[in-house]
Amino acid sequence: MLSVLVIDDEPALLEVMRESFSRIGNAQVRTARTAHEGLSILSANKYDAIILDYDMPEIDGIAFLKILRARGDTTPVIIFTGVGGENAAIEALNNGADFFIKKGEHPDLELRTILDRIYQVVDGRLAWRSTGTSQTILANTLNFSSDPSFAIDRDGKVIAWNEAMEQLTGIPGSSMIKKGSFIYAEPFFGKKQRMLIDLVFEKDDVIQKNRYFIVSREKNGPIIGVTKGIKADGRPWTLWMKAMPLYDSRGTFIASVASVKDITATVRDVPLPDETPGVPVPAPEATATVSNEPAGGGLLDRIVGRAVSYYKEGVLLYGREGNYRAAIASFDKALEIDNKLPFVWNDRGICYRELGEYDEALKSFMRAVELAPDSVEVLFDLGETLEKIGVMHLDNKYLDAALQTFHMVVDKLPNNASAWNHIGVCLKEMGKAEESRIYFNRARDVKVWKKDTPVPRKRDEYL
Repeated sequence: MLSVLVIDDEPALLEVMRESFSRIGNAQVRTARTAHEGLSILSANKYDAIILDYDMPEIDGIAFLKILRARGDTTPVIIFTGVGGENAAIEALNNGADFFIKKGEHPDLELRTILDRIYQVVDGRLAWRSTGTSQTILANTLNFSSDPSFAIDRDGKVIAWNEAMEQLTGIPGSSMIKKGSFIYAEPFFGKKQRMLIDLVFEKDDVIQKNRYFIVSREKNGPIIGVTKGIKADGRPWTLWMKAMPLYDSRGTFIASVASVKDITATVRDVPLPDETPGVPVPAPEATATVSNEPAGGGLLDRIVGRAVSYYKEGVLLYGREGNYRAAIASFDKALEIDNKLPFVWNDRGICYRELGEYDEALKSFMRAVELAPDSVEVLFDLGETLEKIGVMHLDNKYLDAALQTFHMVVDKLPNNASAWNHIGVCLKEMGKAEESRIYFNRARDVKVWKKDTPVPRKRDEYL
C-alpha cells in the first residue's frame, strides 16, 4: 500500500484527497494543515510521496521544498495548487518538485492524474520493482485459470485474455492483447463501453448508473455484479462478473482483473438500476373496501375478507402491471389485518425477489414456509430464490439449500418437470454435470409423456 502525506491549508480538500486516494489508489493518506506540521511529521516518518500546496501561510511550497531537500530528503513531491503560470511551475521544479499540477474544475480527473504521477515517480525511483514483471506474472496466472478471465493495466489496455475467455467470446487473445479504449467490451455488449473491470474504484451509485446490479462488494477487494449484454449474433445474454484491482508487494496498483460467466440459462430477469420500478403512489383506501365481503358474515369473516381483498389487489398490481412496490404495500396491508396468511407472505417474497432485494425476499419466504411447511407453491418459490442467489454469488451453500427444497417439491409432485429441471441446474452449477443429466432427462421424459403437473398457485385464482 502506498503511503502519502498531503499538506494543504484547505480542510475540505484534505478530506476529499484522503477518501479518494484510499478508494482509488489503495493509499494510506496522512494530512497536515501547515508546512510546519508537515516537516514535523516527516522528521519521524517516511512516505512514498508528498502532495504539497504551493500557496500556504508562513512557509509556502517553495520554501518547504528548499528545507526538505536541504535535509537530504528525496521523497517525491507533487505540487498541487491553484496558483498557475509557467514561472510558478518552473520555480517548483527547479527546487526539487517532481510534478506541478494545477487545480481546476475537474477534481476527479486531477486526483487521478496525481495518483498516476505518484505511481510514475515511485516506480522510477524504485528501480528494483518492475510493474511489467508483475503484469507478466499476472498474465501467466490467468492463463491457468478455467474461468473466463482478462486483465487490463493502469492505462486500460488488455494485458491478459485467457483461453476460457477466448472460448466464451470467440475472440483470440492475440487480437485483444494491448487493445484499449474499451474495445474489450465489444464481445459482451456489441459496443465500446465501461465494464465492471473499469469501475473497481468507483462508488456503488456510479456502478449502478452503468447498469450493473451489485451482488456483493468487499472493501479494497472484489466486486460481483450482474448485467445484460448482447452476443455477437445479436441475442441478449445475462452476464455475471467479478472484478478487482491488483497490487504488488508494496501495495502499488498494477492492474485490474475480471472473470465473466454467462448465466442466461439460470438468471434472465435482472433488476438493473434503470429498469427497477420506482416507488409508486399507494392505491387509495377505497380500492380495498369491504364491498366484496360475504353478506351477513361475522367479524372474523369481515377481517379475513379485507385481508384477501388487499392480497387480490397486490396480485393484480404485480401480476398484470409489474408494479412490485405497490404490490408489497398492498400485501403489507393484508398482513396488518392477518399476519398468518402464507400465500400473502409468499407473493410478497416474489415481489422482493423481482426487485433484487433477496434478504427481504428470503424473510418472507421463510415466514410462508413456517406457516405452510407442506405447500408446494411456497417450497417451489423458495427454491427458485435460493437457486438464483446461489448462481449470482457462485455459492454452493445456497445451491445445496435450493437442491434440498426442490427435492421436497418432487416428493409431493413427482411429475413436475420444472422442479426436476431446477434440480439439474443446481447440480450443474455445483460442478456435478454428469449427475445433473439424470434430472434433466427426467424433466424431459415428464414433458414427452405429457404428465407434467404444474404447481398450484393461489394467485391464479385472481389472474
